[in-house]
Amino acid sequence: MTEEAAAHDADLVSRLRAGDETAFRDLVRRMNRPLMKLGTLWVGSASAAEEVVQETWLAVVAQIDRFEGRSSLRTWIASILVNRAKTRGARDKRSVPFSSLGTDDAEVVEAHRFSQGGIWKDPPAKWDSAPESLALRKEARQAIERELETLPPAQRAVVVLRDLEEWSSEEVCNVLEISETNQRVLLHRGRMRLRAALERYHRGAKV
Repeated sequence: MTEEAAAHDADLVSRLRAGDETAFRDLVRRMNRPLMKLGTLWVGSASAAEEVVQETWLAVVAQIDRFEGRSSLRTWIASILVNRAKTRGARDKRSVPFSSLGTDDAEVVEAHRFSQGGIWKDPPAKWDSAPESLALRKEARQAIERELETLPPAQRAVVVLRDLEEWSSEEVCNVLEISETNQRVLLHRGRMRLRAALERYHRGAKV
């Protein structure tokens, strides 16, 4: 973590240990969505994931004095969630190793069309006229969201945490217990799927 992030965590942990309800509510509001998405990878339903998330928050309150700052606070919380989700999944006989959740080896968009930063070198032709307006269209966002839900779970988890929640690669690797190389592959393939969905939408869109 950066010094700024570590200082923010230290302040937040201090407030949580002091029983600051506002700090706790803000933390729940910020992390509940990614925790739900993580939980569904190991349990069979949204309701089961919600129960696991609630159990996680109870554990955070009970164990906050044990937090030693060796990782970021959100990594620590997400690790609690993952452990509880795995236990619940095993109990419900739905648990599978994360490495078995599917990586989808198909390359759906040619990698050479993008820079290392993920920017199109050769964007779809119609985008040349008004790329910003098309990218912001409600229908385009919905197409991407639909495709996100169809990604193999491992890809979806990495894309959500890295691109939507803006977690670092180190945090994602620690929480999901995967290597940096595996994380990069999952992220690349997930991004390719989403870009392909956007291109399909664009080909059928009337602009």
